[in-house]
Amino acid sequence: MNLSQEEQNLIEERFRAIEVLLSPQKFATKVLKNARVVNVLTREIYRADIAINGKVILMIGDCNNLIGPETEVIDLNGKYVTPAFIDAHMHFESAMLTITEFTRISLPTGTTCLICDPHEIGNVLGPEGVRAMAAEAALMPHHVFLRIPALTPDSPGLETPGYHITSREVPEMLSYPSVSGIGEIQGVSAIKFVFAHNPDVIKDTLASTIYARSIGKGVDGNAPELFGPELAAHIIAGGTDVSCHETTTKAEAIEKLRYGVYLLMREGSTQRNMAECIKALTEEGFDSRRMILATDDMLAEDIVKSGHMNDIIRRTIRQGVGAVEAIQMATINPATWLGLNHLGVLAPGKLADLVVIAGELEDMEVEAVYLKGELVAKDGELLIDLPPYTYPATVKKSVKRDYVSAAELMLPARGTKAIVRCIGLIPDQNLSHAIEVEMKVDSGYILPSLDEDLLPIAVVGRYGQKDIGRSFVKGFGLKNGAFAESVAHDAHNIIVVGTNYNDMAVAVNHVIKMQGGVAVVKGGRVLGELPLEIGGLMTDALTAHELIARTALLHRLAAEELGCKVHAPFMHLAFLSLTTSPKWKLTDKGVVDANNYCVLSAIKEVL
Repeated sequence: MNLSQEEQNLIEERFRAIEVLLSPQKFATKVLKNARVVNVLTREIYRADIAINGKVILMIGDCNNLIGPETEVIDLNGKYVTPAFIDAHMHFESAMLTITEFTRISLPTGTTCLICDPHEIGNVLGPEGVRAMAAEAALMPHHVFLRIPALTPDSPGLETPGYHITSREVPEMLSYPSVSGIGEIQGVSAIKFVFAHNPDVIKDTLASTIYARSIGKGVDGNAPELFGPELAAHIIAGGTDVSCHETTTKAEAIEKLRYGVYLLMREGSTQRNMAECIKALTEEGFDSRRMILATDDMLAEDIVKSGHMNDIIRRTIRQGVGAVEAIQMATINPATWLGLNHLGVLAPGKLADLVVIAGELEDMEVEAVYLKGELVAKDGELLIDLPPYTYPATVKKSVKRDYVSAAELMLPARGTKAIVRCIGLIPDQNLSHAIEVEMKVDSGYILPSLDEDLLPIAVVGRYGQKDIGRSFVKGFGLKNGAFAESVAHDAHNIIVVGTNYNDMAVAVNHVIKMQGGVAVVKGGRVLGELPLEIGGLMTDALTAHELIARTALLHRLAAEELGCKVHAPFMHLAFLSLTTSPKWKLTDKGVVDANNYCVLSAIKEVL
């Protein structure tokens, strides 16, 4: 038998564990005494010790015989111990941080496993961007896995990306380090209309998902508002065993669970759907084994303020779910779905990834975090060094656009009035309303109406194309100025909203000048900026805490100087170009009807 070095090392590791358990002369390296063990296998809590040898758990129970003269003994005095947490679907780009800096603030909260979908950087830079992120992930001390994009853009013909990924690039990307599968298959989210208008996208997706399955890789779904035959078709396109993190209603949750979908209940910074999804359990009594917690998109400041997966578990408990069952949703449930058999439970031979909870279990206050048997964080402080990683210069020049004028951002129209297709912002959702509004025309252009909160919005192409999509949006409540950013899901052109076109142009041009980022403008002056040099999405020039301070300033400027009434305004704005999420969105091609897979004229009718 020819064994790899990794397999030979595993033989030695497991033999040493067996030796400690059975030989009176061998002892554990570490024992956590007097713990209240949260058993996610049996949904029990009981008093026991936890013995660890090196990276793995030896046993749970009475471990006195495993304590030797050199064993490190930690008396927990009845504190709770749970498996460390898994975020089953997230995007580092949404936090605007590199993996390293995200880890610096996330790991102390007990989240030791991250399933990242890098389709944001994939849309901008293609395999080159994904490869750079995979290389950073491979350096991390904890468990970071990537699920690569099978298609960019999500909606071919409705938006312009920086790179067109198809099934041709998938085999290469699946071979990168730390890649565990294909991410959300958004190209077939509106599968009925993709089938009617662009069926080749379905065939290409099938080629990618079938190949991924053939080499043992997983596939994530993306099925917003799908039921019946459309949901079934989406599941088949993903290879029959998929997840979905885009569920927003109880009815959707019930349908997907009945179809065998792994329900990733999203609870992020601006997209909060868990409270609705969890009703399938709390009101209908559904089995929770396929119910999983995930964040999707988190702001760095929210993690520092409230926590990461520990906070999502806390929120789930507040919805009436038992504490242990809620913990299952961030431990054994995602580990089972993802095939991570060494994680997610406290049991012999599993990696010793543990979280010590101070106080009541329901409060989920993390006191200590153990990763592979090593204490890596205590009382919110990271105790280990993280390896340095420098992103290549090739991912830092992604904006290829000349400056724009104010007139280029205006929506032209004839007559004196027109019916305009406007986008309605829905706070804490990536869904949007479809609004038709009568608006005034002056000198050949639609006029904004601040009194009605109808503000001009535009998406400016940044990959060499001259296209600019224009319309109006309701929901931000701005009274002055404008803000623009190069984060605009998922193709990530430049998106801008404002009260006047001059400030909008200044904001867009400053983003172009920075080679990506966020700009807040009032009276023609840039009040605040956040350069995002990595693909226009992330920065490696700031630490996590420096970025949090900068974004907090920008949020304050948007609220106090511009009058913005929405929290996390930049993240909310970024989702208004997400073409796979109903109902109307805006891209560089114009107003997109996400449900019907088509571009609409922003002017429905001239009056």
